[in-house]
Amino acid sequence: MSQANNGVQIEDLAPEHFHDQAKAALADPQLRQNFRGAMDYLTDKRKIAFSDPTEEKRIRDLSAAIRQRSLSKLPDLLEQLETNCTNNGIQVHWAETTEQANSIIAGIAGQHNAKNIIKGKSMVSEEIELNHEMEKLGIECLESDMGEYIVQLDGDKPSHIIMPAIHKNKQEVSDTFEKHLDDFTPTVDVDELIKTGRTRLRKKFHDADIGLSGVNFAVAETGTLCLVENEGNGRMCTTVPNVHIAITGIEKVVEFLSDVPPLYSALTRSATGQAITTYFNMISSPRRAGELDGPEEVHLVLLDNGRTQAFADEEMRQTLQCIRCGACMNHCPVYTRIGGHAYGTTYPGPIGQIISPHMMGLDNTKDLVTASSLCGACGEVCPVNIPIPEMLQRLRQEAKNSPKNNRPAIKGQAAAASRIELLAMKGFAFAASHPSLYHLGSWSATKMRSLMPSKIGPWTQCRTAPKPAGKTLHQLIKARKQGQKS
Repeated sequence: MSQANNGVQIEDLAPEHFHDQAKAALADPQLRQNFRGAMDYLTDKRKIAFSDPTEEKRIRDLSAAIRQRSLSKLPDLLEQLETNCTNNGIQVHWAETTEQANSIIAGIAGQHNAKNIIKGKSMVSEEIELNHEMEKLGIECLESDMGEYIVQLDGDKPSHIIMPAIHKNKQEVSDTFEKHLDDFTPTVDVDELIKTGRTRLRKKFHDADIGLSGVNFAVAETGTLCLVENEGNGRMCTTVPNVHIAITGIEKVVEFLSDVPPLYSALTRSATGQAITTYFNMISSPRRAGELDGPEEVHLVLLDNGRTQAFADEEMRQTLQCIRCGACMNHCPVYTRIGGHAYGTTYPGPIGQIISPHMMGLDNTKDLVTASSLCGACGEVCPVNIPIPEMLQRLRQEAKNSPKNNRPAIKGQAAAASRIELLAMKGFAFAASHPSLYHLGSWSATKMRSLMPSKIGPWTQCRTAPKPAGKTLHQLIKARKQGQKS
């Protein structure tokens, strides 16, 4: 059984265990050190990339407008994307659930008697647990992104959507290679570690029956799939094997090809502080006559998995604007201290807190929506202006309250409702609306202040217990007036 760096069993990670997982992460000094250094580096890189506040605002506003326009036309754009992809020779498949997505991919693999799939980076494939499901069918899925490759060797899971192995330092990566790779000489030289991984992966691209990738932007106008990467493994996955499968969420569609450059600029600067990544792939069809490389078949799997639920609510629809840059995580004071594994979800950090309830239900994620200081840093750095703090507050309300008639239902609403809390709030509301009763209560609290307990559940784990004042506000004001008269 594999373990996350914090000692929690990887197989047991779940949002329902968030508090225990967070405690374990906070108690791991090495994990805290790894994240602190990595997050400081990434935030500094982003700050340099957006050195001009005026330009940053212009790019963010433009990117947000593009995503909002595309989402406002989402049903039509998806149909247009399917039509143009089909005309280009790309086979389009629709999956409402993760089970359907895995079934589609398994069916394609079965048609080609495939036993080996080489994967570029794809968080949606993590979302559907593709590796695990294909393993059941005797199909090997090998990660070719370096970070994903490292965590796969360790039986681990990604802890960040951009940098999957960010929770490991150089020594831990070396230990992983030494444990799982033959003839590896331990080293903490980064170049040697990267060279080792690339050498082992090179032949796998040629041996694979199927290459699988994610999609950063799917262009409805042209039927083009855009893939952003730095390592070249994405290009290898999409050109060397005879079959290419791209899988993405339905929200990744954009209307025009001209929408891509602003989003690309916002993504790369926010994610890694780069003006542009090393590779930008545009895939519009299978290999054509006379072309020297490329797959003979290209398949596009479009996954829902709760996204239409978010789309149905105009406020929560803003969740779907996300371009998966990870900036909100890098600046979140909670994520930077506990890491991604503590959340127990595919998408951790602030973006995961607002998208996971739609995928998994509030009954499973009710603790995540409260795992935020609401400092607003995530909203301030989001390259598409998603108001994450406001959406977290909305989800906190939904977790406590039953569905309202004027709002679309969210799975698991009222999962965190407490009868005792409800009665206490109703009691306070009644007292607050009856002045004599309210004054009696506040006067009584001042007289019994010495009886206030020193431990009040989770509140006093990191805070001093509150204590009523010696006099009420009304008493203080009355005394001040009397003093002025005298």
